Amino acid sequence: MSKRIVVGAIAGAFGTAGEVRLKSFCAEPEAIADYAPLYTEANPGGYSVTILRPVKGGFAARLSGVTTREQAAALRGTVLLADRDRLPDLPDDEYYHADLIGLVALDTGGAPLGTVKAVHDHGAGDLLEVQMPGQSATVLVPFTRTIVPTVDLAGGRIIIDPPAGLF
Repeated sequence: MSKRIVVGAIAGAFGTAGEVRLKSFCAEPEAIADYAPLYTEANPGGYSVTILRPVKGGFAARLSGVTTREQAAALRGTVLLADRDRLPDLPDDEYYHADLIGLVALDTGGAPLGTVKAVHDHGAGDLLEVQMPGQSATVLVPFTRTIVPTVDLAGGRIIIDPPAGLF
C-alpha cells in the first residue's frame, strides 16, 4: 500500500491574491483541509490548506507559500496527496483506489484475468480497468459485490466473477 493517497487537485487560480480553485476527491469534500499537509511532486515539504469558501466545482482555498495569482496559476493540474495515516480508516467493504491498483485479478476458478490498472468513477459506480495478461487491451469491470465478490489486499488479489463475454 502506498504511503500517500491522492485527495484532490488544483484546478487553477481563483482571484488575484494567490487563492486556488481546489477540487476535493474526499467523501466529505471539505475534510481535505483536515488531511494537511498536502504534498505535490514539486513540493515534498507540503502545503497547509485553508478553505475559504465553496465555489463551482470545488473550493476557493489558500495554500501556504502561494501568494500571487501567477504562483496559483502555475499549480493548475497539480495532484494533491495526503499521508495515509492522516486519512480515516475505512469500513471492511470500502477501499482507497490506490490500494486496488496493481492487484492481480483472478476468475472464480483461479485463472488469471489480468492486473488492475486503474479505478474510474464516472458517477454511476466505480469501474476497475483490468489489463489483460500480455496484452495492451483493457477491460472495464463494474466494481460491485456481485461481480467482484473478493478483495484480498493482503494477498494482492481480487476475484472477479465476470458476466459472460466480458473477458
